[in-house]
Amino acid sequence: QVQLVESGGGLVQPGGSLRLSCAASGSMFRFVVMGWYRQGPGKQRELVAQMTVGGDTNYADSVKGRFTISRDNAKTTVSLQMSSLKPEDTGVYYCSARTVGGTYWGQGTQVTVSP
Repeated sequence: QVQLVESGGGLVQPGGSLRLSCAASGSMFRFVVMGWYRQGPGKQRELVAQMTVGGDTNYADSVKGRFTISRDNAKTTVSLQMSSLKPEDTGVYYCSARTVGGTYWGQGTQVTVSP
């Protein structure tokens, strides 16, 4: 059974930084893509950033230059370093991991950017 365990959310002031991490386990297939999505209040879930097992990355335009995604050498942990945070970054952040067997989601972690 695939499990994704997220950590690192919280409350931060505008301009601050947070780091999210997600540890994936339980798959007999490798995680070919891992990434982060978010859902702000009253908004649809949207892609924030993702990284393939080969190291290719994709970022939402709104976070380019402020967020950095990374994966560990074992390719089972994905992190998101968020800097220069803005109130519009507020939302529930979900870790996502894709294998040939399907796409899996974490339970979500709240990020709140507020003075």
